[in-house]
Amino acid sequence: MQIGCPKEIKPQEFRVGLTPAAAAEAVGRGHSVVVQTGAGLGAGFTDEDYQVAGATIAPDAAAVFDQAELIIKVKEPQAAERKMLRKGQILFTYLHLAPDPDQTRDLLNSGVTAIAYETVTDAKGGLPLLAPMSEVAGRLAPQVGSWALQKANGGRGVLMGGVPGVRPANVVIIGGGVVGAAAARVAVGMGANVTVMDRSVLRLSYLDDIFMGKLTTQFASAAATAELIQTADMVIGAVLIPGAAAPKLVTRDQLSTMPAGAVLVDVAIDQGGCFETSRATTHQDPIYEIDGVIHYCVANMPGAVARTSTQALGNVTMPHLLALADKGWRQAVTEDPHLRAGLSTHEGQLTSPPVGEALGLDAVTPDQVLTN
Repeated sequence: MQIGCPKEIKPQEFRVGLTPAAAAEAVGRGHSVVVQTGAGLGAGFTDEDYQVAGATIAPDAAAVFDQAELIIKVKEPQAAERKMLRKGQILFTYLHLAPDPDQTRDLLNSGVTAIAYETVTDAKGGLPLLAPMSEVAGRLAPQVGSWALQKANGGRGVLMGGVPGVRPANVVIIGGGVVGAAAARVAVGMGANVTVMDRSVLRLSYLDDIFMGKLTTQFASAAATAELIQTADMVIGAVLIPGAAAPKLVTRDQLSTMPAGAVLVDVAIDQGGCFETSRATTHQDPIYEIDGVIHYCVANMPGAVARTSTQALGNVTMPHLLALADKGWRQAVTEDPHLRAGLSTHEGQLTSPPVGEALGLDAVTPDQVLTN
């Protein structure tokens, strides 16, 4: 199969969908790999690295999309890229369709078979292709939040760990999954006073055990959230409903109850955000202020540490990439129900019911597609 990897064009996205190591694996199995020139530079990979791995270098994205049967990326295809997709082609990348009707419509119109990283599952019910980026984003969240807390950036001027005689920052993390646990690890390490909220008592018990009393756990309810944010210097939104739009857990009216200069970090912004006032930002212009509260809502946070993120993502996507190339999409998803869970569009059909519900569109299940 001809595998293609274009350069990411989303603003300040420095990751690349295919590492030289993955390219070498594919070539070793008899596949052809074409990579757009400069695609890997943001992550520290040169064209020569890909050529050594056996890939060919294309002069532009059009050449990649024209040649490739299987397109592998990091971020959702942008409008210009969606125009180059076609029926019979496989797209393997993060999609986050639930809050993005324009992208969903374009993918359906193109006829492409699109498989979303973020809804591929594993035997334990986890999201293995989302997990490493969730880990990265979670670890970044307290770092970027502490930067936003600095007075020069509009924040309260609070140091995360405080100093002797001065209390540390109060950090509330909504969601105790992969993102929340990673954020808690860093925030605790920075010396902050950390509270993690979740609706799973079992998960809260687990976090209480592994952090050995270094943070506070709180069962998540609307009332508890409303109370805790009143004294929070930083709130990190770390909730996820796989494939669906994120729930809005902090309203516009509640911002007035928060301390002036407090910071909201919305790690769920790819799925529409979990704060009512969230809107996607970029690394170039990452923050904005509403009602005295600073919002950090960068939609591709892991892109800031592109080399680490690319390598971590490549480790988990490579087995699925090779399965798709070796077997074709239909056999691969038929044999692997976890990969099948990622099937989002096929030949004009929406194959993700959660996206259909979020956008008010008709959808079928991946199983229904396979029986046709």
